[in-house]
Amino acid sequence: MASESHHTHHGKAAGPRDAKRPRKDVTEEEELVEGIAPEPGVHADATGAVELWSYWRSSSSYRVRIALNIKGLTFYHYHAVHLVKDGGKQYAPEYVELNPSKEVPTLKIDGHVLTQSQAIIEYLDETRPQPCLLPEDAYERAVVRQLCCIISNDMQPVGNLRVLKMVQSFFAEPKEKDAKRLEWAQHFIKLGFEAFEAVVAKHAGKFCVGDAITMADVFLAPQVYNALRFKVDMSAYPTIARIAKELDEHPAFSAAHPSRQPDAEAE
Repeated sequence: MASESHHTHHGKAAGPRDAKRPRKDVTEEEELVEGIAPEPGVHADATGAVELWSYWRSSSSYRVRIALNIKGLTFYHYHAVHLVKDGGKQYAPEYVELNPSKEVPTLKIDGHVLTQSQAIIEYLDETRPQPCLLPEDAYERAVVRQLCCIISNDMQPVGNLRVLKMVQSFFAEPKEKDAKRLEWAQHFIKLGFEAFEAVVAKHAGKFCVGDAITMADVFLAPQVYNALRFKVDMSAYPTIARIAKELDEHPAFSAAHPSRQPDAEAE
């Protein structure tokens, strides 16, 4: 598979909506991308090369990019997997060998190839425990996982590219295709955020569960990005909107923003 490959090193922080510098068409060339600086004394990865197969606008890839930044893994080889071009690069035989689900992300780390964003993030948290993304308290850990599941089980699977393309296929006219796609996406985002808001309002501090960033925040930011793409009114979810604003300003999150990725396209 001809996925586009880049070295991604995060240097100084910048906001997620910073203007992107002019870029060439995505090729096999390597490109340095400025982002978040690792903590003093934290090296990129002492156990070997880290490689991420990602698509700039994939919310699952976005989660993993955030987690890598939080863990100080801020230098890795970025392979762009375009999910639309040429019928979808995720279906190339070479990529399917890495990821039989034919999805992104895929992470190569510590000599292992990992797929599924939640499994990847939990692996990172267990092998690189500081800063931790799951609270020490068992109940709080359960709440974090509950919030993650609302997004990863209830919302994202019914709003991903595969499903949206299937919804569009039921209609003939282009305008109707687009309208039904938007209607479908908004319906399930709103349904999920109603549940998320009800739970997070009871447990939030500065972030989703207390005052420290957890895996719930890592899952929330990309879903809010999706909601804004699909023109969902976030004022209906005040706790989510407040936390999202905090996360938007955090360097680990802003560096992972889709607009900051080597394969980002104009929206």
